[in-house]
Amino acid sequence: MTTSSASKVRVRFAPSPTGSLHIGGLRTALFNYFFARSRGGTFVLRIEDTDQTRFVRDAERNILSGLAWVGIRPDEGSREGGEFGPYRQSQRQALYALYAQQLIDEGHAYYAFDTLDEIDVMRERHASEGDPSPQYDAVTRGEMTNSLVLPGEEVQRRLERGDEYVIRLKADPGGRITFRDHIRGRVSFSTSGIDDQVLIKSDGMPTYHLANVIDDHDMRITHVIRGEEWLSSVPKHILLYRAFGWEPPEMAHMPLIMNPGGKGKLSKRHAAAQGLPVTVEQCRQAGYEPEAVVNFLALLGWHPGEDRELFTLDEMTELFSLDRVSGGGVQFDVRKLNWFNQQYVRGFSVDELLERAEFWLRGLHSASTVDLFKDEARQRRIASLMQPRIAFAKDLAETGGYFFEDPAAYDETAVGKRWKEDSAELLSVYADRLEAASAFDAEQAEAILRALAEERGAGAGRIIHPVRLAVSGVPGGPSLFEMMEVLGKDVCARRIRKAVEVLG
Repeated sequence: MTTSSASKVRVRFAPSPTGSLHIGGLRTALFNYFFARSRGGTFVLRIEDTDQTRFVRDAERNILSGLAWVGIRPDEGSREGGEFGPYRQSQRQALYALYAQQLIDEGHAYYAFDTLDEIDVMRERHASEGDPSPQYDAVTRGEMTNSLVLPGEEVQRRLERGDEYVIRLKADPGGRITFRDHIRGRVSFSTSGIDDQVLIKSDGMPTYHLANVIDDHDMRITHVIRGEEWLSSVPKHILLYRAFGWEPPEMAHMPLIMNPGGKGKLSKRHAAAQGLPVTVEQCRQAGYEPEAVVNFLALLGWHPGEDRELFTLDEMTELFSLDRVSGGGVQFDVRKLNWFNQQYVRGFSVDELLERAEFWLRGLHSASTVDLFKDEARQRRIASLMQPRIAFAKDLAETGGYFFEDPAAYDETAVGKRWKEDSAELLSVYADRLEAASAFDAEQAEAILRALAEERGAGAGRIIHPVRLAVSGVPGGPSLFEMMEVLGKDVCARRIRKAVEVLG
């Protein structure tokens, strides 16, 4: 199973619009995108929406938005168009029917009129300890209601009167299917376990297997790069390629993304129980940067051949090759994802950080309060103070919320540890002296505090810690005096007096 080296590389990402884009799907898209771009090829986005029972409105828009968020732009697709469209399978039904009829005419497929009850009876009749759920296959098809058994006149009569039917592939047992996978090497399957799979369902829509094979051929796909869970489907697809007389594309099946701890494929249910972001939408809502998500996912199963871990999209594209993709499952480690996010946030310019944080600032703080700090110099000062201490741009609005609004509460543990019997009296005096100061900046705020501490024979920390609590509500953060300079004398004095009133 090879593709001519002279052929232009064409790959596809083919999600189903059944919900939010999973990060496993995004990794598949990334690997296809890297491969296409590194080979000067074409990246196709195909929407596989033949299963109408699982169709979710706006899911396609969610998929397109997720790809755009990380910087992936398809060359061909439902939005971009292209010479091999349409790119939604629901709009290609006539093509599938045409090819299915070809398979019937050439003896590779047949009509099956069996009801679900009849199939259940067959399975009960053939069930054994070694085979508790018999298949519809070469062994059982001869006793069923299909065009291989019924006289031709009866088949035609049933079709003309509109009897419900499916079209099944006629799979002959007794052989082996062997192919080379770019990641897993030589792979071999016995055909004895392959059933007479349904190709066209009773509603006239194709199954995944038929539509997948026809579309990959019709769209000139040269390489199929997808998750390991599809490896067991390859024999069915190769049987279809053989029936049509087509050359299959080259294959590469990526390792599964495993749950933390390595037990089982990463699932939405398991992730929800642990609060893990496993869809692109969840990553965005949690405040992850697209660069961090891309970098994290790309290194789940792929090694760039260098020891460093931070790469741009273009750098990953240049370095990517399938022979550096491992075959073993890789664990989802949210701590590593957080680390990537921290590296990018701390590497942003101050202006970039402010731009990324604006959504969160507007969402968490009232417009009037944010506008108080709208002047550029103050905004930049806040960002530069907080940047070395945050892992998410949203932390500028959340962790650093005291820059924008007075604290509504005070950290209870810190109050118990830092607020002493004389704190209220010391802070009241400090507030008086701040208000009386003719000039105010970080240096002046510190000088006034240390002078008061020396005058009272107390360590500076005895005033510094409760003052930090008073102005921010929390025990940690950037330099207290630089923070006070940004907040301004009046705000600091007001907050200190409020803390004295509340904490006593």
